[in-house]
Formats: sequence, structure tokens, C-alpha cells
Amino acid sequence: MHPSVHAKANPDKPAIIMGASGETISYAELDRRSNQVAQLVRSKGIKVGETIAVCMENHPWYFGVTWGAQRAGLHYVCVSSRLTAPEIAYILEDSGAKLLIGSAYLSHTLDEVARLVPGIAQLRFDGPGALSAEDALAAQPVTPIADERAGVDMLYSSGTTGKPKGVKIPLPEDPDIAQMNSLVGLANMAFGIQPGAIYLSPAPLYHAAPLRWCMTVHKLGGTVVVMERFEPEAALQMIEKYKVTDSQWVPTHFVRMLKLPDDVRAKYDVSSLKCAIHAAAPCPVPVKHAMIDWWGPVLYEYYAGTEGNGFTFITSQEWLERPGSVGRALTGIVRVCDENGDEVPRGTEGQIFFEPAEDTVPFEYHNDPVKTAESRNKHGWTSLGDVGYQDEEGYVFLTDRKSFMIISGGVNIYPQEIENLLVLHPKVADAAVIGAPDPDFGERVVAVVQPANMAEAGPDLADELTAYLRPQLSGVKMPRQIDFREQLPRELTGKLYKRLLRDEYKAAYEAAQAAQ
Repeated sequence: MHPSVHAKANPDKPAIIMGASGETISYAELDRRSNQVAQLVRSKGIKVGETIAVCMENHPWYFGVTWGAQRAGLHYVCVSSRLTAPEIAYILEDSGAKLLIGSAYLSHTLDEVARLVPGIAQLRFDGPGALSAEDALAAQPVTPIADERAGVDMLYSSGTTGKPKGVKIPLPEDPDIAQMNSLVGLANMAFGIQPGAIYLSPAPLYHAAPLRWCMTVHKLGGTVVVMERFEPEAALQMIEKYKVTDSQWVPTHFVRMLKLPDDVRAKYDVSSLKCAIHAAAPCPVPVKHAMIDWWGPVLYEYYAGTEGNGFTFITSQEWLERPGSVGRALTGIVRVCDENGDEVPRGTEGQIFFEPAEDTVPFEYHNDPVKTAESRNKHGWTSLGDVGYQDEEGYVFLTDRKSFMIISGGVNIYPQEIENLLVLHPKVADAAVIGAPDPDFGERVVAVVQPANMAEAGPDLADELTAYLRPQLSGVKMPRQIDFREQLPRELTGKLYKRLLRDEYKAAYEAAQAAQ
């Protein structure tokens, strides 16, 4: 299905409700907006198969833009609104974007982007003059373009070099904009999301999961309640107010809601919830137990990636029998392999691969054939780089994460980019960036620095390095802690034993927790 189909059948039904403001966009209005966006990109000469980018906060027009790009046959790149201007400019150039649609909320950053990549046109919602997206769209027809065909997102996932890499899949073979896809089937059959769903999305829409799940709910004809920003009590208020039936979270959301005073948690009715999906980061076993005790057995977990190469799934009941598991495969076949790419016995740890299902669309990392090749083994199975094992019944348990990626509050942070910046500082001889355990965010970014002169190590140098990094990194990537060492644990070949550092910080955290 497609929002345009629901616009004909139920034109006044809310497609989107902005949680804080209460602004409501009906299916008829969403259809009109997406048609205007499609007309706009055609008027600018943007053709089927080309690319536009979206960089704005959770905005009432967000889905008007993405559905407009989808029905115009485009690749649409949803860029984090928390990135710096150089980071955004890199993604625009790498993706080949012909247009950037943003908002006045990010004017300062987007002005700098315009200086860095002056050849990429911009429009901004809530912005004045020639950049006004509202004015540009108001001039467009609200009818479909003549050459509608289905487009698809192109989302960026950082790689081992630290630079973000676009996960690019071909446009769907079937050009029908209302075609079904695997996520619609999963949402309906596995998670039980129905056309009458009231779906709460508390996370930034530029992330893969919120974007794709919300658009899937639109395909099914449900209503998406978008939180402009997550606040734990506000989330509970919205569940009660809108009688939310379905939702999607990351473990940090659970932690923050569980830390609310008992009387605050108790005063909101969450009994309407039938499905609370979570993924993106490992959920501590005690946290998930507490959430099931509070909300009931409505938590559903999955393991998957932006790459779309496979999907595991587990219900609350199954998880209570196997705490810590991320479930069994629903799409693809899980293969746990050794360093040679050969499958290992059940219960043995190894790298997790998916043998693709017949209908799996192959992905590639845009402009990075080496990384694309590294994601495959000799059998053609693909991996996100995670390590774990399967039990005898095929349930997957993750024991490590790809290339020591840091997951802080459900956001993926890749250390190499930060390390590359640190080693350029004249007072730094070597640097390693790791994720250290954090009770609120799962992990926090820690930089372990080998100074050029150990006598300079201390708070003043830490402050200097922080000031040096801040203009070059978005806030979520900034180290929360900078420590100094005379020598980092490197092999003579230059390989950094980052695992030793991670284990050290983990052991220190566990000892501190035990001492409390």
C-alpha cells in the first residue's frame, strides 16, 4: 500500500501527529505535500535514480519530503541534524545530492554547508526569501507527476576509515509506488502492527529504524505520533493521550523512563501498548526485565542493520526464557563463521553472517568497493561485523560489536574518525577512542591519548584537545573523557590492541559498580 491509497480511502484520517504541538497532517494532506515535493524536484530537473538530501529536525514536513522523493523515483539521503557543516558537506558530495532540503532551525550550520558546497541547491522550511521551501512548494501542483515510480532511501553508515559510507540499494525493480516490501510483512505478521495502529516514534527521523518503521506504518494506513524530541515523562504522556498501540525505542529510552520517580511512572496509563519494538543497541538484561515487569510482555527485539541483509526477531516470552538473545532469523539464514569464513558448530563464537534469502536486494557501500567486498565472505554471505553465537535452537546471542563501534544512546559512533583528528594535533603522538560502559547511555566516548610529551598530560591538555575537536565533530561524537598514557598497546606491526583498553575500562566499571 501507499499513503496515496489511504488518502483516497480515508482522506481525513491522521497520518502524522506532532506529539508536543499536536499539529495533525491527514492522509489527504500528506498526499498533497508529497505530490508537491515530487513536482518540485522534477521542476528542478532532478530525474529518476538521482539523489536529494534531507537535513532537519523532526519537522511536520519531514514525511512530505521523503514520500515525495519516494514517488519521484529518487534516492533520498536523510542526514543527521546533529552533524557539523563539514560532515554534512561530505555526505552531500559523496552521495551526489542535487538538492538539500533543511529548515531554519539549522540555518547557521546550513549556511556554512552552502559555503562549502555552493553548487548544491538548498531549500529550507520556516526560512525566508529565496530559500523558502514553503514558497517553492506552494507554486507546485498537488497532482501526481507523470513519471511516478518507486524510489528508496540511501542512508549513511560509517566504516573502518571513519568516513560515513552510503548504504545504497538499487531502485525497486517494480516501479509501482504502492508495492509491498519485506518490512511491511514483518510489521504486520511478526509485530502485529495493523492499519488502525497508533505508532509512537520518539527518536530522530534521520535514523534508519525510525524513518523506515514510520513509513511502514504509513504503508499500512496507521497514524504516526512523532516526538519532536524525547523526554521520558512526555513519552508516557503521549502513550496515554493518544492511546498508543505500537512504538519503537532504543535501550537508552528505557533507562531514562525507568529512572523516573515511581509515582510519576505510575500515574500514566500505558495499557494501550501492544508492541514496543527495540533495537539499535544491546539492552542490558536487568533493564529489559524491568521494562517487561512494567509494560508487560509487549517488548519485541530485533537485530538488523541499515544494509538490510538479514533480520532476527524475539518476543518477550522467548527472551524471558533466553535472556540476552536477539532472536532467530526471520529473513536470511544466520551463519556463524570462523576467520576462514567456514561455519562453526552451534554454541561456538564467531562472526555473524547472513546467507541471503532469494528476494534479498544486494547492498553496496557507495563509492567504497573495498568495504563492500569486506562485508562478504567466500560463500557470498554478508556480515555487519558483529560477533556472537547461536544456541542449539538457533537463537542468536551477540558478544561483540563491529570494529569496536561505540553505541551511545542508540547512536552509532565510529572511533576512527575521532582518532584521525586527534593524531593530527601537534601535542598528540598516538590516540585510541573506545566506548566505556555508561549507566545511562550504554557507552560513553573515551579518548586514550599518548602525548608527544608526557609532562604535558593533564587537565589543561584535555581541555585543549576538547576545544580542538569541538568545531570538527558533532556533539554526540565528542569524547566525554580524555585519559593519558605513556604508550598505547600496539603490536610491532602497528596493530592497536583496542580490546585490551576496552576490557580495562569495563573491568574498572564493574569493580566500581560492585563496590557501591
